[in-house]
Amino acid sequence: MRKISLNLFLLFFISVQTTYAQKPQKPSSAEIYNQIQKLNFLGTVLYIAAHPDDENTRLISYMANEVHARTGYLSLTRGDGGQNLIGPQLRELLGVIRTQELLEARKIDGGEQFFSRANDFGYSKNPEETLHIWDKEKVLADLVWVIRKFQPDVIINRFDHRSPGTTHGHHTSSAMLSVEGFDLANNSASFPEQLQYVQPWQPKRVFFNTSWWFYGSKEKFDSANKSNLVPIPTGVFYPTLGKSNQEIAALSRSSHKSQGFGSTGARGEDTEYLEFLKGERLKEKSSIFEGIDTSWNRVKGGKPIGELIAVIANQYDFKNPSASIPNLVKAYTMIQALDENHWKTVKSEEIKKIIAASSGLYLEAVSNSQEATPGSVIKLNLETINRSSATMQLVSVTTLPEQKTTVFNTDLKNNTSQNNALILQLPQSINYTQPYWLKEKGTVGLYTVEDQKNIGIPDIIREAKVIFNIKINDIEIPFERTIVYKYNDDVKGEMYNFLDIVPEVTTTIQDKVLLFPNTKPKYVGVTVKAGKNNLKGDLKLDLPKDWKVSPQSISFQLDKKGTEQTVYFEVTPPAQMSEIVAKSIATVDGITFGMEQININYDHITKQQVLKNSEVKCIRFDLKTNGERIAYIMGAGDEIPKSLTQMGYKVTLLKPEDITPERLDSFDVVMMGVRAYNTIDALANKQDILFEFVKGGKTMIVQYNTANDLVTPNIAPYPLKVSSDRVTDENAEVRFLAPNHPALNYPNTITQNDFKGWTQEQGLYYPKDFDKAFTPILSSNDKGESAKEGALLIAPYGKGNYIYTGLSLFRELPEGVQGAYKLLSNMISIKPSVNIPNQKMKP
Repeated sequence: MRKISLNLFLLFFISVQTTYAQKPQKPSSAEIYNQIQKLNFLGTVLYIAAHPDDENTRLISYMANEVHARTGYLSLTRGDGGQNLIGPQLRELLGVIRTQELLEARKIDGGEQFFSRANDFGYSKNPEETLHIWDKEKVLADLVWVIRKFQPDVIINRFDHRSPGTTHGHHTSSAMLSVEGFDLANNSASFPEQLQYVQPWQPKRVFFNTSWWFYGSKEKFDSANKSNLVPIPTGVFYPTLGKSNQEIAALSRSSHKSQGFGSTGARGEDTEYLEFLKGERLKEKSSIFEGIDTSWNRVKGGKPIGELIAVIANQYDFKNPSASIPNLVKAYTMIQALDENHWKTVKSEEIKKIIAASSGLYLEAVSNSQEATPGSVIKLNLETINRSSATMQLVSVTTLPEQKTTVFNTDLKNNTSQNNALILQLPQSINYTQPYWLKEKGTVGLYTVEDQKNIGIPDIIREAKVIFNIKINDIEIPFERTIVYKYNDDVKGEMYNFLDIVPEVTTTIQDKVLLFPNTKPKYVGVTVKAGKNNLKGDLKLDLPKDWKVSPQSISFQLDKKGTEQTVYFEVTPPAQMSEIVAKSIATVDGITFGMEQININYDHITKQQVLKNSEVKCIRFDLKTNGERIAYIMGAGDEIPKSLTQMGYKVTLLKPEDITPERLDSFDVVMMGVRAYNTIDALANKQDILFEFVKGGKTMIVQYNTANDLVTPNIAPYPLKVSSDRVTDENAEVRFLAPNHPALNYPNTITQNDFKGWTQEQGLYYPKDFDKAFTPILSSNDKGESAKEGALLIAPYGKGNYIYTGLSLFRELPEGVQGAYKLLSNMISIKPSVNIPNQKMKP
């Protein structure tokens, strides 16, 4: 690995950290003043937990905005194993969404974001399992790496390292690794390969951020002895911002939209508590930075800088922030003269932002296209405007990654916009835009990141950038900007996306799973998309020899970039049972391309491009269905309707307002999407209609819901209470409690083999208490736990059947798990019961 200087590496690290925003930051006068105050505080705190949404935004906001400390959040995972309340994306695609939600949260509360390579593989009941699946040493190495890079004076853990088994195994593991990493970070014998980029670092102390939750109730916590706890008064009000700390924290928390964590802001007194764990104990409890010099005196030659910044803050004119520019530029020059690397790099970036904001210096590089291919030429429009009386000059512009400098030497007069056209030649070697942690295949518990320097970086690494070299008061200062593409939306107004580097051609197979219950052929649709103009090539579907495909290849021609063409191949399976992966491969000028472009585009996060192998799982197996007509009511979001269509069913998506007796009359089965009773308020008034549907001889299938936030307690026609029971081991033994029940025998025979090859977990949120009218069909449990019998419950009601299942069908079906398809077919095909007495729901 090529060595680079520590200073250059830290500069690279900070520059990546500052490219979060899709839209340019435009801080107010009050926000600029807060940034100046932060410029004069040289203390750092690192908050550590396991997942996005684990962080305490009240404490992060307080440390960043009241204490003015450099505050980071290390989430060991990207939240890939959670559920998604805003769309169908799961696993790594959900991790991409939740990564961006964390970045949006940090923009609001003032923190910085980090991750390890750990993959959120789903719920884990103990840290032993977690650390085994994660590969403890590698995740511990990542944590030590972040500590050495970020150099926190204080570490705060969200969870208690001493309480394994009482919460998510990932939670406890994050705290255990933090406590261990606290000692290892300053040991040069630990992970020595990191030391070519960073130095050993010893934090001063580590705390546990305890709360009433860890005591079991608010009453117990209120009555507990808190003499060993450090109180942090987080209920402060920021007059210049017009918000309380809790209001800022709530806005930050509400960024976690895929988790449904919208939060209401509070006002008034509020206290967080920290329990000392390791390091140097506090003599007093007035500051967690006790004994740490957080002034510029901690940097050799830094004292005059601190004194000058204090003058800047004292003389700050809220009506005219640009009045501070002469002293800010002088302070910038003094910072550049320092020999120290860490704080020099950190504070250089901070003061450059303040200088630009104070002067209204607006710098933007806009591409004429949102997508470009390696080796292509793109046109840029550069906008440069100085909105102050400060003397400024646009000296030159350097484009990256080509490192080409164009000289301008243009005076920037007050409030006079300068627009310049520039041509950027992208190198052929430039990387495609995609989450770097998804570029290589990882394991169940760990993403693969080959480059040590990239570990911990939160966002996509974008190489196409522009450096504006601006001379202010005769001092030349470089300002880096990531190239963007922008357009106007008639409703939303000015919209921004970053420039994405894309392959010349991408292909998307319309179905990700194809079921072949017999030897009849099926047509496979493949959409080809051009990444550049005048694209010609051939497309083929690559399958094993015992699978037949016709034609062998199809030619395509796309004249304009961004246009698409869909072609179809006829695929015939073999007579014997088989499961294979077919890949679509496009060939252009002798070069092959096999990537699918996935765009994730939600209003609350930056648009994301993910590139994956373009492939489809083809399964030849004996699946019997009876052609029932299914009404599907979407809940939080899943892809089960696609799977049902693959099974041969006619599926209609119904909106809540469509649930009427007349509309339901044409269906045999109503199936509720995952968490429907958590997310659709209207269902509370539709239960009588649905139960009458069942009573008349039809089937209703309800998938899992969480116990909290049910829109109605009467989700079933008989008493049924959802619990937190789950079976996280997807390989746990499944026992048949009712082996002769139709659900296990018709039209498919279910065996133990049908529960092999499941992914992530068997099921979640099983009912524990349910009426005797229900027949539990399956029993299973994680190691060392009691049997859980709520995975699949079936009750006759009137002439029909009501089914509740916590099995993770929403994960298994998109992954092509054969047993899940067979079991679901049986649930759909269950025959109506006869002469079952009507029973009323208990109050």
